[in-house]
Amino acid sequence: MSEFIATDKNLSHEFVAFAIESGVLGFGQFTTKAGRVSPYFFNAGLFDNGLKMSKLATFYAQSLLGSGIEFDMIFGPAYKGIPLGATLAMELARRGKSVPFAYNRKEIKDHGEGGTLVGAPLKGRVLIVDDVMSAGTAVRESIELIRQHGATAHAVVIALDRQEMATEKTLKGICDVPYSAVQYARENLGLKVCAVASLEDLLSYLEASEDPSLKAHLSHVQAYRSRYGVADL
Repeated sequence: MSEFIATDKNLSHEFVAFAIESGVLGFGQFTTKAGRVSPYFFNAGLFDNGLKMSKLATFYAQSLLGSGIEFDMIFGPAYKGIPLGATLAMELARRGKSVPFAYNRKEIKDHGEGGTLVGAPLKGRVLIVDDVMSAGTAVRESIELIRQHGATAHAVVIALDRQEMATEKTLKGICDVPYSAVQYARENLGLKVCAVASLEDLLSYLEASEDPSLKAHLSHVQAYRSRYGVADL
């Protein structure tokens, strides 16, 4: 069985606070890609200035280094994974771990160097960097691209694990229970997974909050978790 790497709870709560303060983690009514009405939404596109991106990279790097996951290079899938992977590579280098970095284009370039891959050649154990995993589509596409270049998709690091059941409902070939995109990546794709924070961290942060405006969202998030959440495997 592949491993899910738990993150330090203090770090997770710091990240949740940072995401809320940055406007990245918002509350209300949001329709997800799966057609569900969620009481919260995580929009990594709102990490939209240098200071936010720099701080975000420190959370990724701290979680990753604390996880003990070994890897040889970083891959950032287009499009959100590109700045995430680049800033993580820079932050790791600042901390004394300099590794190669690559990303892909969604369109094949037909001039110059051509192809879809930019940056260092894919080789060894590759770490995929993304914001969240909803359906796991980007990860599966990344795995195939990495395999085509003779490297191994070894692990993935994300900012938030929504701990929400996939639309397919059951984890085929493993067990007949609801599963999340993260669990699919672990069990069916063989990846190690490191998440800076999870829905459980968000819930515990809201429970501990002394801000009434934040506390007001707790029951809605709990109800959503009860309806669409998944249990640990």
